[in-house]
Amino acid sequence: MKHIIIAIIALLAPIMTCHVHAAVKTSLGKPDLEEIRKASTDENSKYYYPKLLKEFMANDTTMTDLDFQYFYYGTLFQEDYDPYRPQADPDELARLAPLFNKKQWSRAERKQILDFALAALADNPVNLRQLTNRIFVYEQNGKYDLARIWQYKLNHLLLVIASSGNGTDPENAWTVVYPQDEYDFLNLSGITAREAQFKEPYYDYIIVNPRTSTSPAGYYFNISELLRQYYIKHPSER
Repeated sequence: MKHIIIAIIALLAPIMTCHVHAAVKTSLGKPDLEEIRKASTDENSKYYYPKLLKEFMANDTTMTDLDFQYFYYGTLFQEDYDPYRPQADPDELARLAPLFNKKQWSRAERKQILDFALAALADNPVNLRQLTNRIFVYEQNGKYDLARIWQYKLNHLLLVIASSGNGTDPENAWTVVYPQDEYDFLNLSGITAREAQFKEPYYDYIIVNPRTSTSPAGYYFNISELLRQYYIKHPSER
């Protein structure tokens, strides 16, 4: 796990300065969600979501930065998308919970965790936490090529989020597709997330443990499209 975290922090370092003002060194910027909606639902588009999903699930590193952006945010516009749906197999997750605090897993424990991670990713392919667990098991099993491939995918999903803003204020909030991604994005970037506060009209503000005396006390995430899609599918909860 240490190697995974170091690699991710190194990639995200350009945006994780004291005030997170530096730009990510990528061609990506804030996502054009309307364009992504059109492309991800158009069977003739190279960014059609089922095509990108097939590419993402393959054991290779052929996807581009833009592919990852369309894939991650294209999640918002799929029929089965629900940002607040329950975790896959919550009973199994609860049973495995004590293992996640261990620094080293036995062969049997690694199999259990990998099986759960693969099932969770089949349900939600952009589950950052279970992608991390998948990589960790591959590393401990000595399957370094697979670990490298899936770390590439995880790193690029994180860079997609990172390029959507800088998190310092509502106007520059990061955009995510699941609330859990807020915590996972920060934690995998080397920032300890503590608690969330909702800020009108559509922001989550995540309070963190500042790394230095000049570091922000928290970061903003834009969940406007996330909420819009949720209420389309759950109109009675408006």
